[in-house]
Amino acid sequence: MAACGKERPMMARLLGATKPVVLMIGIVMATAAAQAACPIELAVYGDSQSGSEIDFTPTGTSAVVTNTFRLILDNNVVLNGIVMWTADVARPNGALMYKCPEGDVTGEELAACTLWNGVIYTSDDKGTVGLLPAEAVEAPKTLILPDLGPVLRQSRAYGGGGFSKVPSDVFAMKGCQE
Repeated sequence: MAACGKERPMMARLLGATKPVVLMIGIVMATAAAQAACPIELAVYGDSQSGSEIDFTPTGTSAVVTNTFRLILDNNVVLNGIVMWTADVARPNGALMYKCPEGDVTGEELAACTLWNGVIYTSDDKGTVGLLPAEAVEAPKTLILPDLGPVLRQSRAYGGGGFSKVPSDVFAMKGCQE
């Protein structure tokens, strides 16, 4: 019986010492779960080549635009982006625009300020390629914007008073906005 009495205080000390460890593991797991549960409309992506970022924002009640985002380049150059799914063959067609006129714009004016457009692809940790989801879906790990870099290098926003670091076509998830 005396041996049992000595074991209890030691067990209590061991259990007491593990409480901070258990608490820390719980915090790490909760943080990982919060990052994993980031919806696409709050996701932030980064390009390691140029330091550029893509920040998604909630679209609102648009009937045709499924995603809204910004591409933030160096020298404070910001390109506004939208995604609209095509009707015939379902694809998320993205467009990046620079200094578009406000209000009602003609198709010609919109074409003049659109620097890039194309299908936006995604990739997960296993390398499985998919299509950019609409809002209210978990954000993919990687975005792929085909030919983004070469097209932006040829755009009117590059050089001079514009941006100088050309992003790659691949952006990795950096975090989630609050």
